[in-house]
Amino acid sequence: MNNKKNKRLIFRSVVLLILAGAIIFTIYGSLTKETHSILKVGDEAPDFELVDLDGNIHRLSDYKGQGVFLNFWGTWCAPCKKEMPAMGRQYEIYKDEGVQILAVNIAEPKLKVQSFAEQYGMVFPTLIDKTKSVMQAYNVKPLPTTLLINPDGKIIQIITGEMSEKDIQGYMESIKP
Repeated sequence: MNNKKNKRLIFRSVVLLILAGAIIFTIYGSLTKETHSILKVGDEAPDFELVDLDGNIHRLSDYKGQGVFLNFWGTWCAPCKKEMPAMGRQYEIYKDEGVQILAVNIAEPKLKVQSFAEQYGMVFPTLIDKTKSVMQAYNVKPLPTTLLINPDGKIIQIITGEMSEKDIQGYMESIKP
C-alpha cells in the first residue's frame, strides 16, 4: 500500500513539473516574440489596408516608390490638433513631389473623425484603424507618432510627440523620391 502511494506521488510530481515547464515555455515564448516584433529604423514597413473617410481603400504597398509620412493621431490629442494644419500646408507642397501623408486615426467613430478632419482642413487621406491592428503592428504608444517611410518601403525615422511646421517640412524633404 505504501509503495502505491509513493508511485502516485512521483507520478503526480512529474506531471506537475511537466505542466509548470509548459507554462513557463509558453510565457517565455510570448515575451520574446513580442520583443522581436518592435519596429525600428531600417526595418521594412509592414503593409496594411485601411479605409479612408470617403470609403476608399489604402494599402501602404500602393505607395511604393513614394515617400510616406505615416501619422498616427487622435481627435482628443492636443499636439495632433496643432500639427494637422501644418501637415496640410506641407502636403500641398510635397504631394506633387512624390510624398504622401497617411493620417491614421486610432479607433474613433467616423463622425467624430470626419468633423475633426473638416475643422482642421485635413486634405490628405484620413484613415481609421478601427481594430487598432495597424497601431499594434507599428507598436505605436504615444500619440502623435509619425513614421517616415522612404520610397523603398523602409522606415527611416520614428517621431513621437508634436512636430513644428519646419520639422514637418524637413521630414517630408527627407523622404522625397
